[in-house]
Amino acid sequence: MEGKGSQKEARLERLKDEILAYVDANPNCTAADIVDHLANVRRMRNHGLTARKVGYFIPRHLKEAIAFTLDATTGKRLYAVAA
Repeated sequence: MEGKGSQKEARLERLKDEILAYVDANPNCTAADIVDHLANVRRMRNHGLTARKVGYFIPRHLKEAIAFTLDATTGKRLYAVAA
């Protein structure tokens, strides 16, 4: 049986894929938008996702794929696929 490895690695890869797909479809989204989509639309409730965790996760695991800019009015990070 071929697979990605342990369940932890598979969950990490799925989370990376889901975040990248959402940011690709919705440029200039916030971490709260990503969490809302993953937790409520994609039903990834067992991951314990919060906007703060996603804000730390993206620079750590997806820094080559996703870039951010700061919103001038709110100071929040707006994520988009890196060029």
